Amino acid sequence: MNIHLSLLTAAETVSDIETAITTAEPTLNDAVHDLAEKPEETLSAIGEFFKGLGSSMLSALPTIILAIIVLIIGTILTKLVLSLLSKGLKKTKLELTVTKFTVQMVKIVLYTLLATVVLSILGIPATSIITVIGTAGVAVGLALQNSLSNVAGGFLLMITKPFKIGDYIITNGVEGTVSRISILHTQLNSTTNQAIFVPNGLAINATIINNNGNDIRRIDLACSISYDDDFEKARKIILELLEKHELILQDKELFVRMKEHGDSAIIIAVKAWCKTDDFWTVTFDLKEQIRAAFIENDISIPYNQLDVHIVGENKKP
Repeated sequence: MNIHLSLLTAAETVSDIETAITTAEPTLNDAVHDLAEKPEETLSAIGEFFKGLGSSMLSALPTIILAIIVLIIGTILTKLVLSLLSKGLKKTKLELTVTKFTVQMVKIVLYTLLATVVLSILGIPATSIITVIGTAGVAVGLALQNSLSNVAGGFLLMITKPFKIGDYIITNGVEGTVSRISILHTQLNSTTNQAIFVPNGLAINATIINNNGNDIRRIDLACSISYDDDFEKARKIILELLEKHELILQDKELFVRMKEHGDSAIIIAVKAWCKTDDFWTVTFDLKEQIRAAFIENDISIPYNQLDVHIVGENKKP
């Protein structure tokens, strides 16, 4: 049954083609016959066609010239505006990447407007042009939505400046020193010099801990001494070390107090302030100096230990 239907369909298609050829043959024969029998009239008709075409082109010539003039003037004005914008942005405190990105975006907008005006002068409806541009914009936006999110994030990072190049930050579960901020991602260098790339779309929406965000930082240390040692003596030794260290800010509070009674030691909390750039230097200095001072003054630094007492039972004979 299916084969029969297919054959019928094929036969109908062939019949339609034959009908079209049969219909076209008289028309072609008539044209050839007219050209052979009436060459003057045929040539006259062809001449009239090209004459009308020439007249149409002449009538459209002023419009074409106007479109070309608008295109030239618009191009010159666009370049002038972009040059002034670029010079103005360079005088601001914006990052170089933000400046270039802004200039490129303005350039695209201005040339799009110029093309729309020129095509409108040539008679193309503005609604059609806007429809085409809008459709293309939607298609590009859908295809590059993740990248556009990163671009927007990079733009916001460069404007709000939660961190800058050289800052040590912690974000999205990674940490390192910021080495580069681009439109799409931020590059961090870890302490082992591994390059970490964080998408700007994630960075702008995540919690950012900037260790270099303020000029000064507080150092928090915990020291332990034995229960048999004199706490006041240990406290006095630590305070003297804090007061003698030249990188510690003496106008800020020096804090040395008993923090807790640990399982195997007394824990002493030590807090002091220094410049952010000196944070790690002061931290390591204090750890080394406190240990050396404790050893020198016979203050023991205990380790975790467990005392086991065995009590024997007297056995009756």
